[in-house]
This record gives sequence, C-alpha cells and structure tokens, in this order.
Amino acid sequence: MRRITGTYRGRAVALAAIAALGAGLLSGCADDGDDGDNSSGGGDSKGKTVVTVGTYGVMGFKQAGLYAEYMKQHPNIKIEENVIDPASNYYPQLLTHLGSGSGLADIQAVEVGNINEVTTTQADKFVDLSKAEGVKKENFLDWKWAQATAKDGKTIGLGTDVGPMAICYRKDLFQQAGLPADRDAVSQLWAGDWQKYLDAGKDYAKKAPGGAAFLDSAGGLFNAAVSGSSEVYYDKSGKPIYKDSPAVKKAWKLATDASASKLSAKLQEFTKPWQQALANGKFATVSCPAWMLGQIKEYAGDKYKGKWDVAAAPKPANWGGSFLSVPQAAQHKDEAVKLATWLTAPEQQATLFEKQASFPSAQAAYNLPQVGGATLPYFDNAPIGKIFSKAAKESPTQVLGPKDAVIKQNFTDVGLLQVEQQGKSADEGWKAAIKTNDNALDQ
Repeated sequence: MRRITGTYRGRAVALAAIAALGAGLLSGCADDGDDGDNSSGGGDSKGKTVVTVGTYGVMGFKQAGLYAEYMKQHPNIKIEENVIDPASNYYPQLLTHLGSGSGLADIQAVEVGNINEVTTTQADKFVDLSKAEGVKKENFLDWKWAQATAKDGKTIGLGTDVGPMAICYRKDLFQQAGLPADRDAVSQLWAGDWQKYLDAGKDYAKKAPGGAAFLDSAGGLFNAAVSGSSEVYYDKSGKPIYKDSPAVKKAWKLATDASASKLSAKLQEFTKPWQQALANGKFATVSCPAWMLGQIKEYAGDKYKGKWDVAAAPKPANWGGSFLSVPQAAQHKDEAVKLATWLTAPEQQATLFEKQASFPSAQAAYNLPQVGGATLPYFDNAPIGKIFSKAAKESPTQVLGPKDAVIKQNFTDVGLLQVEQQGKSADEGWKAAIKTNDNALDQ
C-alpha cells in the first residue's frame, strides 16, 4: 500500500505488523466476535443500537478486544468498524461526508496530519468532547490535547496514540564497529543533538561491518529531526513557513549530509526494498517512533531477535498519532460519545499498548504496569515503557497547519527521494520539494 505521510504510515502500515510483537508485551489479540453486516442503520435484527466507527488502516481497537469488552459491558450496543483502505482515501471521503452532512460514522478517526484542518475549518461539525462525562483533560498529554482544540476552546478529538521518538539500533553491528552497545551508553553518544547522531555514524562507517549502512533513510531522519520542533511548516499565526523554517532547514541539512556522507542505505521507508534490507541486516539504526517496533520485528524476523535494541533519541520528539471524533450528524451521538470516551480512557489505552503496541496519548496510563513497566524481549528486553513515556512527556507542542501532511510528504517523497535515489544535489532536491509544496498550497 502506498503511504501518504510518516504519520499515516505509522498507522496504516506499521500497525499491521505490530500485532506480531510477541511475548513480554503482547498477550494476544481478541476478536470482537460479531462483525455485523457493515450497515450503518440504527439497529440490528436483535434490536441493539449499532454504533459505527470509521477508521483507516489498523487502529487496533478490535484486535485488542476492546470492542468485545465494551459490548460485553453494554449488551444493548453493537459496534461496527468501517475501515477505509488505503488510508489515502479516508480523509478525502471524510471531508466529503462532512460537507454533505451524510454518510458519516458515529465515530470518525482523524490522523494528526489532518487534525489542524479539521479543527480550524470543520469544528462546528463535531461534538465538543471536553464536556463529555468522564473526560479529563489532565489525563492526556498537554500537547496532544492542544492539537485537537480550537481557538474557542472546543476540543473535537480525543487522542488515541502518539509516536514518541527513540533510536532503534543493531547492538551487534555497533560492537563490530567499535562503538558502545549498551543502550544507556548509546543514548549518551548523541544526547541533545542530532548532529551527534551523524557524528556517531561517521565513526561507525570507519569500521562498518558487512557493508551495513548506519541508517536506513534520509527521509526517516528528516521526519525524526523535524518532529522535535514546535514550529515546523506553519508559525503560530497559521502562516506557512516551510520555505524559511529553521527546523525544516536544519532537518534537511542533516538528512542530505547523511546521504552525502554515505551513511544512509538510501531506501524509501516501508517499501519492499526497505523491508528486505531489514531482513538482510543492511542498516544499523532507524529513527524509531513507538509504532516502528512492530515493523522491525516483523521484517527483521527471528534471525535478529535480541540483536536490535532501543536507545533514547537525541531530542524528545513525536511522529504520528490519531484522534477519535464524534460528528454532530452522528446517528447515535450520545452512545458514540460514551464509546469514544471509553476507548480513549487510560485503562483502555494501556490495554491497546499491551496488545497492539500503540503508545498511549493518555499520560495517566504511563503509571499503569502495562505501560510504565513494559519491556520487549525481541529488543533485548528494552524498557520501552520508560523510554517512550519520557519522550512523550518531553515532546514539544507542535504548531500544526492544514496541510502538514502534504508538506511533509513532499519533502521526503519528492525532495529527499530525488537526492537519495536519483542523484540530485541537495539544492536541486530542495527546490523540487519547495516547488511541489508551492503548487499544493497555491503559493
């Protein structure tokens, strides 16, 4: 499936693999036991109220058994999840249905790359979930709550997951290259500065074992580095600043320097060649939001179990995440609000993490043992709950704009891909990305 953005790929592609993460974190997946007929009517043949949930990719609620548990607790409710794949088709259809006021599910998922546009242009078409019974703002990360809150204080989405950043690395390759392999020591190699990450890569390259590159992709590095800044593609006034953004320029230089220094395997993330490179051990590190763990385990396979580890990223950052919203036109609005509130409560987010590795946006879940004490045997028992909780709490509140997803995609899939795979210079790639974004935004 063709990806759309780093955040979409984190949901639509990566979560498809996460269910296989294995013992120690995942305790298995439950089915909801009743798929229904995918109708959007008011009730089924047994007289139950049918609450529909519109999602993209694999959000994991069904797979983690949450729908089944809710229906067990509420025997008068039947949940039907309507999934649109590929994810690229989901958001345009959501906008179409919002415009017509029909065809909407009772609950609609919204991806972080689109949440600003929904919040700023469609807020009147959604329920203010900050006023829902049982919703506590303090349960959520401050910056996550802010992403779905309009200027008038109306909160149109409750956060599901986030993508706090780490660096996943092959400790055996680090040892062979003469670098420290202990995760704390590795974290210290580049603490505080992404440039130190590249410096470590240059040391690695001097004794790179078996032709394995230091990192997988310039695009992945770009997304990781840029995700640690508050103002990226838009400023606080809502003005597009992607041409002059210090955060974008710095991340671009890091990414193109990595490519020019031959530290990158020059792959496009989540493509077949990238998956094969994981299977063949062709790179030593990857920028690693929480949802990336499932990708590595899935495609690196048993051959590399215990050889991958997880270290802190140079700077706290977030890459990815989603929200649940309830349209005003929902057929079963009251029941939808109750379900969305329950699904995003700390206890359910902890279950979703335990069974699907979807990292909670509810910071209240970080103190629960399923999250705070989580380790992963595949990654040499890395304390992922501790690592990702810290990154999530320390990530900055990002200024989001209506076309964040499009702009990000064009920097990675147009500009950096030309540099990596077509031999274009950094300047040529930059100009191509800017031109494509200018066209997309009618600049």
